[in-house]
Amino acid sequence: MSYRNAFNKDKFKAMIHYIVSKCGHKRNFGRTVLYKLLYFSEFNYFELYENFIAHEDYEKYPRGPVPKHFFEAKEELIFENKIEEIEHQIDSKRKQYSMVSLTEPNAKDLLNIEKEVIDDVINKIGNMNASEISEYSHRDMPWMATEDYDIIDYGFVFYRDEEYTVRDYDI
Repeated sequence: MSYRNAFNKDKFKAMIHYIVSKCGHKRNFGRTVLYKLLYFSEFNYFELYENFIAHEDYEKYPRGPVPKHFFEAKEELIFENKIEEIEHQIDSKRKQYSMVSLTEPNAKDLLNIEKEVIDDVINKIGNMNASEISEYSHRDMPWMATEDYDIIDYGFVFYRDEEYTVRDYDI
């Protein structure tokens, strides 16, 4: 499928910063949760408006969708002193990476309608832990319809089950 616009790194960084500012204080909030909040924000926005916030590519990984440009954007936000990433040792083999916002996100970086969609996603699934939100993402049609490690096609949002759809198709 061909879409109207290309990846917008500044918008993607704004999404990360905004979500970190809203969720960084939560005990459940780490990279996995952030990845899924970004994914559902972007895909829900696309389902509602048939347009993108940042048009980030999300790859199908075993634990759910992963944003392709995340590490580059995160490092830039750290360099710009907007966020900080904190490493926590969970056990001898596992680490968790949490993030906190060091500044307030610029209100002009995201449109109000974009923030509304992001806020709705945070309110709906933002309290899930990494395992719960990964499981939840595995039942979303775009993830299910994609081969492992491929880019997830936004167009699959129009085939979502009722639990995931955010658009009123009865109008």
